[in-house]
Amino acid sequence: MGTLHPLSTSPDIAAEDYLVVGLATCFVKDVGELQPVSIIEPIPSAALEAIAKGIPTSYERVSATTVGDVLQNGQPQLVPGFPTDAHFCDEFALRAIAAARTYKARPTAQAIVPIGTTRTDFNFSTERKRILNAERLVKAEDNVKQHSYTHQVL
Repeated sequence: MGTLHPLSTSPDIAAEDYLVVGLATCFVKDVGELQPVSIIEPIPSAALEAIAKGIPTSYERVSATTVGDVLQNGQPQLVPGFPTDAHFCDEFALRAIAAARTYKARPTAQAIVPIGTTRTDFNFSTERKRILNAERLVKAEDNVKQHSYTHQVL
């Protein structure tokens, strides 16, 4: 059995539906040092609206396009103007379809980046680093202490 084309399993999304794709600067921890890496990922409408209000973001640039332009035969396609050495995020196709749905629900967000345009004037910052391969260590001190009578019937 072959893999399913993402649009064939999402009848509510068409190839001409609006989508915003961003070029993010993320980091990978390699032998204790952080190495920058460029990641291409779909941006949902809520995130785009927050970025447009000026919050710091790891996105260097964002481009408005269509689902069909970035997904051809289920495979991600490079957005014009993005570097060829950039990597696509994990599950790009599924995330692109999910993000496209958010713009259908909030069409007013499409005015932030008109289709066919690219913006680089957002508040780009890598002060809070997005580390892709970070390990989370859970310690006993992380547990929330509860009163002895929390689970007793009074």
